[in-house]
This record gives sequence, C-alpha cells and structure tokens, in this order.
Amino acid sequence: MNDRPRVVLADPMAAEGVAILEADSRLQVEDYSSRSREELRDGLAGAGGLIVRSGTQADEELLAAGDSLRVVGRAGVGLDNIDLEAATRQGVAVMNAPAGNTVSTAELAFALLLSAARKIPAADRSLRSGDWDRKTHRGAQLSGKTLGVIGAGRIGAAVIQRARAFGMNVIVADPYLTEERARDMYVELMELDDMLPRVDFLTLHVPLTRETESLLDARRLALLQPHAVVVNAARGGIVDENALAEALRDGRIAGAALDVYENEPLGEDHPLRGAPNLVLTPHLGAATHDAQREVAIEIARSVRAALLDDDFSTAVNMPPFAPGDRDRLRPVLDLGERLGSVLGEVAQGGVSEVSVRYGGEVQRGLRLISSAVLIGLWRVRLDATLNLINALPLARERGISVSRSRMGEITGYRGVLDVSARFGDEMHSVVGVVQPDGGLRLLRIDGYHVEIEPRGYILIFRNRDEPGVVGEVGTRLGQAGVNIAEFHQARDPESGDSLAVLSLDERPGPEVLADLRAIPAILYARGIRLSS
Repeated sequence: MNDRPRVVLADPMAAEGVAILEADSRLQVEDYSSRSREELRDGLAGAGGLIVRSGTQADEELLAAGDSLRVVGRAGVGLDNIDLEAATRQGVAVMNAPAGNTVSTAELAFALLLSAARKIPAADRSLRSGDWDRKTHRGAQLSGKTLGVIGAGRIGAAVIQRARAFGMNVIVADPYLTEERARDMYVELMELDDMLPRVDFLTLHVPLTRETESLLDARRLALLQPHAVVVNAARGGIVDENALAEALRDGRIAGAALDVYENEPLGEDHPLRGAPNLVLTPHLGAATHDAQREVAIEIARSVRAALLDDDFSTAVNMPPFAPGDRDRLRPVLDLGERLGSVLGEVAQGGVSEVSVRYGGEVQRGLRLISSAVLIGLWRVRLDATLNLINALPLARERGISVSRSRMGEITGYRGVLDVSARFGDEMHSVVGVVQPDGGLRLLRIDGYHVEIEPRGYILIFRNRDEPGVVGEVGTRLGQAGVNIAEFHQARDPESGDSLAVLSLDERPGPEVLADLRAIPAILYARGIRLSS
C-alpha cells in the first residue's frame, strides 16, 4: 500500500514549483491541469493536497470530493475561486502565495497609472490610424500630485514605494494600518470618504470580501475630483463597474485603468468596453514569468510543509502564530487535547460553554489552544473530522460559547492550562501543566488534586470515601491482568467523596469497567485512551 500523500495540480503550474514537489520522494504529484472537471473531481478522492490557480473553482462540490484533503494551495494571492467557508468546515487548510507576485502586480498597477495619466493607449491607436494628434492626448504628470491608496498591504506598500520615487504625495485609507506604520511609510492615514476628494489618482489594493464588494460605488465615485484617475489591479467587484462606466461617459472623472473585472472574461456588450478614457487589460497582474515562477515556488513549499511536517502556519483559515512559537506550541496543544478528552469523559451530556485560561511562554495561539481542547472534548462524540482549522467554527455552529483568556505571570512551569465547561447544569474543570522539560502533568479534576501524566490509558473513578474501596479496585484490576503504573487519589472534605486517577499499562475491557462500577461505593468509573 502506497501511503505517500498525493498532491493534485488542477491548473498549469510553473516548472520550478512542480520540481520542488516532485523532488521529494515522500510525495506523489499528479497533473490534472488538462483534464475535465469530472476527472479532477474523481482524482481528488484520497488526495492530501490540491493546488489551483485562477482557472479552477474549488467550490463546495469539488472540495467534498477530496475526502482526504488536508490542504488547498492557491498559486497566487486572491482566494475568490476557493470556497473558504466550505474548506474550513471540512477541516481543510487553505494557503496562498501572497509574496510571489507582489512586484509584478505593483508594477502593472503603476504601468496602468502611467498609461491612464499620459493617455498612452489612445495615443497609440491614434498614431496607428494615421493621425498626429498631440493636443487631444495631452496628459498629466505624476510628480507633485496626490496618490490615494486603498489598502497598504504588500502590493499597496510596493505601489507607495514607486509613487514616492516619482515624487508623488501619498495618502492611505486602510483600517488595519497603524499611525506608527503610516509614519514609517511617509504617508498620511485617512478615512476613505475624507481621502477621496483630495486625490488626483486613486489605486485599490484590497481583497474582495463582503466588506469591500462595491467599495468604490456611485456615491464614492462622486466624491472624486473631475480630474481624478482610478486604477484597479486588485480584484473585480471592488469597483462598481456600471457606476464607473457612467462616471467616465459623463466626464465626472478624467479616466480609469482596470486589470480585473467582476466577471471574467469581460463580456462583449459590457458597458466598460464603450467607456471613454479607459485603459483595459485582461488580468495581467501576475502574468509575468517571474511572478508565476515565484508563486509556484512559494505555494509548493507551503503545501509540502503542511503535508509532511504538519506546518500550517501560513494557512489563511487558521489562527496565526509567530514562527518562533511553533515548537513551543506543540506541547501546549498536546496538553489541551488531552485535558479536553479527560473533561469530556468526566462530564457526560452536551456542552454549552467552554472556558480556556492559559499562562506560559507562548505569546500567541490562544485560539489554537482552544481548538485543541475542543478536539479532545469532542473526539468520541462527533463523527466529523476535527482539527485545528474547523474546531472553533463547529463550536459556533452548535451554539457553544468558547471564551479565552490569559493568566498572570507563571513560575515553575512552561505553561499552565485551566479548562472548564458547562454540561447541562453542571460545571466541570481540569488543570494541567507543561513542565520545564516539556513533560505533561494533569494536576486537578473538578478541584481534586491528582498529579499524573496524561498518557496511555487512564482510569478515573469517584467513590464515597469508605474503607476498602481502593483495595477492591486494585484487586479486581489485578484479577483482570491490568497493571497500575501510577495511582493518585484525593478527597473532598465537604462531600466526603474521593476521586482517583490511575495510569494503566493495559487497556481494560468493557467487562472490567462494568465490574468496577458494580462496587457499591463507586459513583462512576470511566476509562480514557490518550495518545502516548
């Protein structure tokens, strides 16, 4: 049986990226770029990875065909052809290549800006038709003018750098940009509606989301000065195309240049085709050999790391964490999953709320830690595949509130995790730690102090504190051939009940647990299988 992860290529990919995948003997690479969608759908069965460009719609139907998918990689930046919600529900990581085409897209945006400012395409057409019309094609220079930039991410920042080299003044609208970062970039940060009346040129560099759809609509286009020029090399749908065509026809703005459209390819009867003072290119932002090579290399490395090293740090649908925290997170996530498993066995019934409190050396990652707890909590209750990607969304779907908070300063441990959950009218809690050497210890269950390593098979029983109970449990386990590796017991002085946790060398059969539950003083006895 061949257990090497399969990576399916749905669209043509630069040879340099394919070579990275094929050079690793631990992977199987299969090229479906020239096959039909039906063949691609069938080929995804059993595949661990899928890589697409803009040509393939990785919708819910296609993703569902990938019954073993762990990661979908987009060789590019935009993710509008990937159903991110469906992937997240399915527990599939989605990755893109945000850095690979930064320069190519920024350069095209600036080329469009220059073309519209100097009316280069119109002048070219005029000259080829036999005219020598310099007056009609008189344009505007960039130096000394104000450029408005919507979105100052990688590409936006690259455009800003080029604009400053041309002597332009730059103002930015970006709700995620801090004042400090704006000062470092030598730009002025403004609210979008306040910025628009001030610009001579406007360029957009944001993803297409619910918040940015038709961001530049008729109302905002009306805020621009009549001499303003609009450039969009980001995503179609961000600019209201009908409103833009009307503004150009009415002369309310001087010009525009577009590389992306709401529906591609652009329809023959689309109003943009007949709009004046408009430069159109067929989505060429990343269409350079350099960009295609870089995005292919970037996504190939990310997909390989995800499938072979469980490195999902670049997934867009997974909580981010600092690169240096990756190794430090592993034992905390392991502890969280084990504590969730213990909590799920101690308490029975449906859970309505979960609280996760963490203190320790990891600075980021509370969402990941909470996801690990949920995985352990639900492992025996849900048929769905649970992982760090879909655990929190599944909790939201089921109306379960998950709160996360940090403890104060922790000494003596690398990490402390306190998890509590409400099951019906009852609250239950567990506490565990990551020791300085990386070892894991379970310290408390429902307030009972029971220090034990949460590994292998553990038995938890609660009993009325009567003489002979512990001896009877040991005798019955011994008769069944089950050896006790560790034993810890604590008593609640108020109720008089005791709780014991045993680490066992073997997993007792259901008849052994039934035998233990038959002891009159035993209130409950539950076994938990934890990873080693």
